[in-house]
Amino acid sequence: MANQLGMDKSLAIKQLCAAGYSQRRIAKTLNVSRGAVRRHLASNGSNSTKAQTGSEVLAQTGAADSNSTRAQTGSAVAPSPELAGPQRLSTSTCEPFRAQILEMLELGLSAKRIHQDLVGEHDFGGKYWSVYRFVAKLQEKSELPFRRIEVDPGAELQVDFGTGARINLADGRHRRTHVFRAVLSHSRKGYTEACFRQTTEDFIRVLENAFWALGGVPKTVVFDNAKCAVTTADWYDPELNPKIVDFCKHYDCAFVPTRPRTPRHKGKVERGVDYVQENALKGRQFDSLAAQNEHLFKWEANVADTRIHGTTRKQVKAVFESVEKPALGPLPSQRFPFYHEGQRRVSRDGHVAVKRAFYSVPPEYLGSDVWVRWDSRMLRVLDRQMNVIATHLVQEPGKFSTDRAHIHSHKISSVEKGIEYFLGKTRRIGPAATRWAEAVVASRGIESCRVLQGLLSLCQKYETAAIEAACDKAWRSNTLNYRALKKFLESDKEARQETMEFMDSHPIIRPVSEYEEFVHQSIQGN
Repeated sequence: MANQLGMDKSLAIKQLCAAGYSQRRIAKTLNVSRGAVRRHLASNGSNSTKAQTGSEVLAQTGAADSNSTRAQTGSAVAPSPELAGPQRLSTSTCEPFRAQILEMLELGLSAKRIHQDLVGEHDFGGKYWSVYRFVAKLQEKSELPFRRIEVDPGAELQVDFGTGARINLADGRHRRTHVFRAVLSHSRKGYTEACFRQTTEDFIRVLENAFWALGGVPKTVVFDNAKCAVTTADWYDPELNPKIVDFCKHYDCAFVPTRPRTPRHKGKVERGVDYVQENALKGRQFDSLAAQNEHLFKWEANVADTRIHGTTRKQVKAVFESVEKPALGPLPSQRFPFYHEGQRRVSRDGHVAVKRAFYSVPPEYLGSDVWVRWDSRMLRVLDRQMNVIATHLVQEPGKFSTDRAHIHSHKISSVEKGIEYFLGKTRRIGPAATRWAEAVVASRGIESCRVLQGLLSLCQKYETAAIEAACDKAWRSNTLNYRALKKFLESDKEARQETMEFMDSHPIIRPVSEYEEFVHQSIQGN
């Protein structure tokens, strides 16, 4: 500004401007910034505040240049009499092409491209830097004022974290804390709680405590894009943490992240965090987290609630009790069911590991990433669309929970299928085989599975009638083992299945000697 310059330089700027010097040339001559020259001329009402190219000078340029070389920092510039003539304001060589330049800017063209098109299509004779400065001047925008937005009662709760007071531990060490602040946008009623971490679980816990302390649920919760709540930040379609989505469904509210790197979108709570840090916690230390939260609870009731807010000019507690609290949504009958969750990859055996226990999933998810949620009793496995694909009771470390429906049919052995499976297949052989098999099961119990499996394997080598005869003979002699049944079949030579023998010669089969000769001739030919 003008009062930041010495009187000598202030006078010199006025004189050089009256003499027709451009702002760039004045700044270079007096060794000051162009911004200082521009602000000085603007504050003094000069009509030459427009940035000039510096290429146009007065007719007496030679004399002015000789005098200007004597201007030094800290000394006034006395222009020569030749500069006392009438003032000539320089104009940009781009001014006649303003309309064309504006059209090109609307198309998103760069200054370099605009200069090329002006030279090639409009016979422009100026330099690139003239176009560059002219475009920069056209693109200058004045900053718009922020718009203050007020909302209806119960419509919005803004939340944020800040640095809390230090906790001094018994062993002489100290631990840092985070202070959570929630502010209802209409009444400015707040809730404050300190915690050690900013995990998703901690965020849900303190936000839920805020709902119950306020006695109701707002329609929307505005927060930034912290990782504890937002998995992928995006102004148009942010990806929320799945647990946050379930929390909002439980409390029937909406979670609205702000635009990334735009804290002013939750300006009420931004100032609210500062208020807590400056008024409630500054200069204080505590022996425990509980002691800090007890202090914050009393401060909220005795100081924050009773103050006259600087914007609304009303007492916070009075507005909250009379206007906003009745507008909040009802609290659910129960608090949000707390659970743990995490991403897991399905291993080669079709299980996922959670706290050193193992839980099966359907075979089609082998090698895929799934989402797992568990509490003290139940564990649920979800796919990428958050659909439940498996449910298990929580197991102790080292234990397996395997749903039989999750085992592929090719991976279930015949022994695992049980005795009834084998008896069903044995009944297809015939009544004698069925009678013998049932006698084996009644006599030997679970051991009969292998015996029945051996009986079925004999069908690949012997005819059904022979097997039926051998089973009848074994049943009548009360011989209930596989080896005896096999001997009965082997003793009957006619019981074997007929097999096709390979023929050594046939009219359509060439002798091996012809192939030998063919190979020999082929090798000799090469």
